[in-house]
Amino acid sequence: MTSSSNDITYFGLTIPFLAHLGVVPEYAEGGKSRISLVIKPEFENSFHIVHGGVVMTLLDFAMGAAARSTIDQRLGAMTIDMSVSFLRPSVGKIVVEGSVLKSGKTINYCEAVVLNEVGEVTAKSSGTFMLRR
Repeated sequence: MTSSSNDITYFGLTIPFLAHLGVVPEYAEGGKSRISLVIKPEFENSFHIVHGGVVMTLLDFAMGAAARSTIDQRLGAMTIDMSVSFLRPSVGKIVVEGSVLKSGKTINYCEAVVLNEVGEVTAKSSGTFMLRR
C-alpha cells in the first residue's frame, strides 16, 4: 500500500481493504452515498469481468455508508443481511450508489446499484444494517 492510500478515509473511517482496491469515496450524506472504482485486471475472474466478491464488497460498503450518513454515525455499520443480483458484466470504471429505504434507531434498510460507464445497472443489492453504538 502506498503512503497516499494510508491517507484515504471513507467518510470518516480508515478501511485498508478499500484503500488497497483503490475505491474512491465521493459522498455520503442524507441517506445516500456514492463511490467509484476503476476495474484492474487483478480484480477480474476467469471471464475477464470484475469478480463478484469485489462487486459485493462495494455494494456492502455503499449501503453501510448511506446508513451511517443518516445520523452522522462515526463508528460504522454492521451488515445483518444482504442480497445481490448480477444483471450484466461490470468492466472499466464502475460507480456504486447506495441509499437508505427506511431508517430506524439502530436498524436501516438499504439498497445499492452498480453502474457501468454508460449508466447501465450491472448489479443491485438490498441489505439490512445495524448502526454500531
